[in-house]
Amino acid sequence: MHADTAPIGAVPGRPRALGRALALFANFFFIILAYYQVKAASRSLLIEYGGAESLPYAWVYSALTLIVVIAGYHVIVAKFERVRVVLGSLLVFAALLVLFRTLFTPRDLLTATAFYVFVDIFSVVLVEQFWSLTDSVSSDDEGRRSFWFVGTGGLVGGVLGGLLASWLVKYTPLTTPDLLYACATLLLVVWVLNYAMFRAGLYAEVHEAPQREAGDWRVMFRNRYLVLIALLLCCSQLAQPVVEYQFLDTAGREYVELDARTAFISEFFALLGLVSIAVNVAITPLIHRSFGAIGGLLLQPLTLTACSAAFWVSPSLWTAGAMKIGDRGLSYSINRASKELLYIPVDPVLTYQAKAWIDMVGYRLFKGIGSGLILLALQVLPAAEVAVDLSWLTLVICVVWTVTVTRIAVAYRAVLTSA
Repeated sequence: MHADTAPIGAVPGRPRALGRALALFANFFFIILAYYQVKAASRSLLIEYGGAESLPYAWVYSALTLIVVIAGYHVIVAKFERVRVVLGSLLVFAALLVLFRTLFTPRDLLTATAFYVFVDIFSVVLVEQFWSLTDSVSSDDEGRRSFWFVGTGGLVGGVLGGLLASWLVKYTPLTTPDLLYACATLLLVVWVLNYAMFRAGLYAEVHEAPQREAGDWRVMFRNRYLVLIALLLCCSQLAQPVVEYQFLDTAGREYVELDARTAFISEFFALLGLVSIAVNVAITPLIHRSFGAIGGLLLQPLTLTACSAAFWVSPSLWTAGAMKIGDRGLSYSINRASKELLYIPVDPVLTYQAKAWIDMVGYRLFKGIGSGLILLALQVLPAAEVAVDLSWLTLVICVVWTVTVTRIAVAYRAVLTSA
C-alpha cells in the first residue's frame, strides 16, 4: 500500500482525501459537461453530410490522427510537469474550438469529418489526462473508496451536458455549430478549477513516476498483466463502434432534420448518463464489495450480449437505445471504475509507461479495427441490413471479452498477492 502523502503543512489523512475527492468530482464534472456540448453535435453533423456510412471512416481517421498526436504529446509530457501539460491542453483546445467555429464551420463532409476527429481526440486526451493524474495522487485505499464517486462526477456532467446542449439548440438562437462556443467556455472553467487545485496542493503525487518514462508502449509487451488489460480494452473498443453505428444509423433514419437529431442525441446521452449514475451509485460499490474489480468487469459484456440479441430479434430505436446503454452506460460507470482498480497495484513506473498507450492510442486503434469490420460489412451486405446483421459480430466479441476477464482474474490475484 502507498501512504496518502501531502505537501508540507497540509492536513494529512481522510479529511484531505475527502477534499481531493470532491475537487476531482467537480473537475471531471466540468470536463464531461464541456465535452457533451459537442459530442452530439459532431455525430449529428457527420450524419447530416455523410450519412451513417461515413461514421466508420471518421473512426479510422481518428485512430490514425491520434497516433500522430500522441507522438507529440509524449514529447511534451517528457519535458513538462503533468499538471502544466493539463493546463496548457485546456487552453489549446478552447482556442481551437473557437477557431474551428469561426473559420471552419462544418458545412460539408470534409469539414464535418475533421470536426468529428478533433472532438474525438480532445475528449480522449482530456479524460486520459484526468485519470492519469487522479491515479498518481490517490493511494490504493483512497482509490477503492473514492473512484466510484469521482467517476460519478463525469456521469452527472454527461447528464447535464446533454440536457444543456439540447436546451441551447431548442430554446435559444444557437444552432448546432454554435455549441462549440459553449464547449470552449466550459473548458476555461475547467482550467480555473485545475489551477486552483494545483495551488491548493491537491495534486501532490503519491506515486512518483519519471516524466520521461511516460508512454513507453514497449514495456507493455514485457508484462503479461498489462497485455491482458490492453486485450480487455480491445474487446470493449471492437464492440463500441459496432453498437454506435447501429444506434446512430437507427437514429438517423428516425430523425432527418439536423437540430432535431442533435437534440434527440443530446437527450439520449443525458438518459445514458442517468443510467450510468444509478449503476455507479447503487451497483458499483455493491459489486466491488462483493465480487471485487473482476465482478465489475464481467457485467458489461454479459449485459451487452443480452441487448444485442434483443436488437437482432426486434430492431428498433428502443432496442438500439437499450443496446447503447448496455454498452456505454456500463462502460462509463462500473467498467471504468473497475478498470482503474486494475492499475493501482501495478508498479507506478510501469503504469505511466504503458497507460497512456493503452488508454489513448490503444483506445482509438482498437476502435479503428472495429470500424474496419463495419466497412467490410458495408461492402458485402445491403446498407439497410448492416445495422441489424452486425449484432452477430458483437455477440462474438462479447464471448472473447468474457473469457479475457476470466484470465485477468487470475493475473489480478497474482499481482495483489505480490504487491
